[in-house]
Amino acid sequence: METLATKKRFQVTHFFLDWAAVIALVLCLAVFTGIKGAAFMSKNNMINILLAMSITTVFGIAATVTMAPDGFDMSACTLGSCSAYVFVSMYLWYGLNLGMSIVVCILVTLVLYQLTMFLILVCKIPDMLATCALMFVHQGLGQWYIGGGAVSTGMRTPAGADPARTTLSNAFTAIGRSPYIIIIMLACVLLAFLFLNYTKHGRFLYAMGGNKQAAKLSGINIKAYRYLAGMITAVFIAIGGIMVASRGSSAQVMCCDNYLMQALAAVFVGRSVGGMEKPNALGTLVGSMLVSTLENGLTICAVPYYILPAVKGLVLALALIAAYAGKKEQ
Repeated sequence: METLATKKRFQVTHFFLDWAAVIALVLCLAVFTGIKGAAFMSKNNMINILLAMSITTVFGIAATVTMAPDGFDMSACTLGSCSAYVFVSMYLWYGLNLGMSIVVCILVTLVLYQLTMFLILVCKIPDMLATCALMFVHQGLGQWYIGGGAVSTGMRTPAGADPARTTLSNAFTAIGRSPYIIIIMLACVLLAFLFLNYTKHGRFLYAMGGNKQAAKLSGINIKAYRYLAGMITAVFIAIGGIMVASRGSSAQVMCCDNYLMQALAAVFVGRSVGGMEKPNALGTLVGSMLVSTLENGLTICAVPYYILPAVKGLVLALALIAAYAGKKEQ
């Protein structure tokens, strides 16, 4: 009887650990609705939450793909700022159409990510150390490219030349507005989910994340698949930069840098969803929604803005407890 009771307690504990993020999200929705009622649950406010989480989610998906094979990228959002500079400059300074500006932005981001792969795969520098160094490299390269200012309508190029365009089209700004930015976010989540869970390549990445040496002995080309993960990550980073630039109608200095900690928080919160115990696309979506809902609800409740980072940090700490407490027991 005691053994049965212990087993039940174990199952209940693991249920709450596995679904802690979802339970926390439901509780946040219930508490903020109870406090603010229709002001919080209104259609406009729900759209605001989705808009706020869209960019965080895309950068979180980039981090999810990187972490699947046990990688880690601290420079994703600084590279995202470079992507934003390239995207807007191609459109305004050089007069490329919207489609070509997007293509060039993605290609440049892929080229810049080669340096990340070189440091990690060729120089064998640990991911965190290599990408911490690259944060400063990306910041320097990006600000050199835009002349230390910003890329926006009515501004000359760093060389003093007149831009090819002086206005942004509706199609350009529509990317950063509802419903398109939300659709892009959901498409990125869906693509990452299908790739990681239902393709051979995604399963190989997860195998590397579980035990890299065992994956290598089983015949998986570790370097090739780590490189593949990096290239996919670069595409999502470019998409994130495009969304930031479109939403802000410009590319400001370090415009994407502040999304790093939110994106990482979303990934770590999502690790525990459903007992996955690994980075996963749906978990990242839930984690991003939790972080954005908390921030939105606290803002509506007139909580001072300088307290919000502490709340986000507490959420991340609790998520890490949920993610690793069960693992320790096992």
